[in-house]
Amino acid sequence: MRHPKLIIAGIGLAAVAAVGGIAAAAAGGTSASSATTGHSTTSATVRTGSATVAGKTETILVNSGGLPLYFYRPDTAATSLVTGGVAALWPALTSAAPTAAGATGKLTVVNDVHGHQVAYNGHLLYTFTSDHAGQVTGQGVQNFFVATPGLAPIASSTAPAGMVPATPSTHGYGY
Repeated sequence: MRHPKLIIAGIGLAAVAAVGGIAAAAAGGTSASSATTGHSTTSATVRTGSATVAGKTETILVNSGGLPLYFYRPDTAATSLVTGGVAALWPALTSAAPTAAGATGKLTVVNDVHGHQVAYNGHLLYTFTSDHAGQVTGQGVQNFFVATPGLAPIASSTAPAGMVPATPSTHGYGY
């Protein structure tokens, strides 16, 4: 006879393995796993870093763990359209109090389906589960593009209701 707790634990481990560890990262809160997934419930830093993008070395935006940050072209400044299986591959960068280091654009926080999602110049930010620090593998995949310090702001006459300024800064150059 098997013990009920062992069966439940086995089912939980199988679910984590099936999702590729994303469930484990979500259950881990703000542990070291959050730095690699882009998820954070406290503070996140958006900074600049160098990476090879389409065969060229470029300055891009990365999270505090060094993972490249992406934006999803169909998103609006107030709404993430990344859901379901796409959201599992492209975790949102979340933080209630993000900071910028070396990036001159405007950071904001949008309260959406992902929680406190970080936006740069109005573009909601994501990481890609196949990336490692300094490695860009998601450029152009599923309409995601690597975010750069000069990412042009999304045109908007007023800030959406869910948007909260994160840090004062100036706008970057055109992209």
